[in-house]
Amino acid sequence: MDHDLGITVTLDAPFAETVDRVRTALAEQGFGVLTEIDVRATLRAKLGEELEDYLILGACNPPLAHRALEVDRRIGLLLPCNVVVRSADGRSVVEAMDPDLMVRFTGRPELAAVAAEAGTRLRAALASLRD
Repeated sequence: MDHDLGITVTLDAPFAETVDRVRTALAEQGFGVLTEIDVRATLRAKLGEELEDYLILGACNPPLAHRALEVDRRIGLLLPCNVVVRSADGRSVVEAMDPDLMVRFTGRPELAAVAAEAGTRLRAALASLRD
């Protein structure tokens, strides 16, 4: 389920249903969706290019974001946690950025506890999609 950059789960479920389930799963773990980028619609409108369903959700858990910002104000460059929902081979793929990247990219060990909690919550959200 883990990759170098993210946490991934693949579902035998339609894209729109998966997006709804992801929003619910994130909310249950204390994440709100601050931003939504419909990459498919953007590429079609701006470039005339076609892409499979591809949505980027900017998820934020305010208490965790606050703790991370207290350690390093530059952490905003890595916030919110991006969660991608995309279609692939008739299935839906959900990928979340691994919060441990905050520690690896910044070299700030003080972020480890925040990253660990965020990672636990994101993994729980994605794991719940399999139920």
